[in-house]
Amino acid sequence: MNILIVDDEEVLQDVLSVLIRKEGHHTISAYSGEEALEILEREDVDLVLLDLMLPGMHGMQVLQHIRQRWPDQVVIVITAYSSIESAIDAMREGAFHYIPKPFKNEEVLLTIHKGLEQRSLTLENQSLREQLRQRFGFDNIIGKSKPMQQVYDLIRLAAPSKSNILILGESGTGKELVAKAIHHHSRRASGPFVTVNSGSMPADLLESNLFGHMRGAFTGAIASKKGLFEIATNGSIFFDEIGNIPLDTQSKLLRVIQEKEFMRLGGIETIRVDVRIIAATNADLEAAVQQGAFREDLFYRLNVIVINLPPLRKRTEDIRLLAQHFLAHFARENEKALHQISPRAMEVLLDYHWPGNVRELENVIERAVVLSTGEMLDVDLLPPSVRSPDSVGLPPPVLPANGVPFKDAVSEYERQIIIKALQACGGVQKRAAELLQVKPTTLHEMMKRLNISSESLASS
Repeated sequence: MNILIVDDEEVLQDVLSVLIRKEGHHTISAYSGEEALEILEREDVDLVLLDLMLPGMHGMQVLQHIRQRWPDQVVIVITAYSSIESAIDAMREGAFHYIPKPFKNEEVLLTIHKGLEQRSLTLENQSLREQLRQRFGFDNIIGKSKPMQQVYDLIRLAAPSKSNILILGESGTGKELVAKAIHHHSRRASGPFVTVNSGSMPADLLESNLFGHMRGAFTGAIASKKGLFEIATNGSIFFDEIGNIPLDTQSKLLRVIQEKEFMRLGGIETIRVDVRIIAATNADLEAAVQQGAFREDLFYRLNVIVINLPPLRKRTEDIRLLAQHFLAHFARENEKALHQISPRAMEVLLDYHWPGNVRELENVIERAVVLSTGEMLDVDLLPPSVRSPDSVGLPPPVLPANGVPFKDAVSEYERQIIIKALQACGGVQKRAAELLQVKPTTLHEMMKRLNISSESLASS
């Protein structure tokens, strides 16, 4: 790699150059801050060794200029022991680390090695992002696994169309990010993207938010107000957790999809809109249709193009990439020197089953960064739930001496596994379903079929 040494002392230049070249790297010498900036303009430099005490432009000024012009540039400052406070100030300005004079060769090489590792990671991330940008343009959706490549391809094909889109996936898989990617790569990209939190408000308030209201339509309606459909016209409207919308509101939503028109609450004027609907849910809508909780005609209106987002446990090869991405993001956000994950910690992250998916991984890394005091994220910074996750040890099958019908044996085995999972999760069915990697509705049906109740848990 190319290392720029910025120091006005020739002896120090020679010592550092010989030391670095023995490690197989190239060196470039600059004897002032002005000369260093000129070199950076025309040369590809991977790391800068910057003395703070320079003639003319002070080293701190040089650092500030570098951070503004080349924010990803790795800079290690060199300072005398008596100026350690200046070195700390330099790190606050974005320096990677500092080396005090006089220095030990081993200390210099170790710091340079860490800096170059950071540079390699930055270049790798930039390269991957550029590949994704060139092929897909989806900067915020990270993943190179085969399931995610299939998602990228489907988004790329679906985005330019006018069809409604249904995004399916567990909580935390990034459904809203996909919805935004679809919008920003559609012909409606210049229009608004409006999000509706379908399950977070009562039915009357939801309708008022969606369709707007006229003055005096209800107590407290002191002025007319546009609804989200009007605001989203010529753009996209994203229904997060659409399965939670009440049936009465579903019928009104169906009319908007079919007729592209609606009336405000308390109004008599028909308002026409041109809006693309993108819906998302972690529920089994087909099961909800069968149970009468979701309108069948609305389901088929939404179920035109379906994008299934894989859970994180089904794309474990993306965990490393996601973890490094979140580490860099939160370290920068919290001004921490943390820049790598230890092999032990990464092994724990790869082994964990991630019931909360990408969102859970993001929260775990953010927590670790906030609590960190060093430069490496190690196992001790991970929460206990990740270090020692719940496990469902499968009970060994028991074959009676006089034999047993095969179907009965399988049913009893299923029953034991489900009971053990429920006990491990304190009887919480949703968490047990995540542990067994089945849908909550599927688990509920299995429990009914196998006659598993709270009494079964207590007696087992």
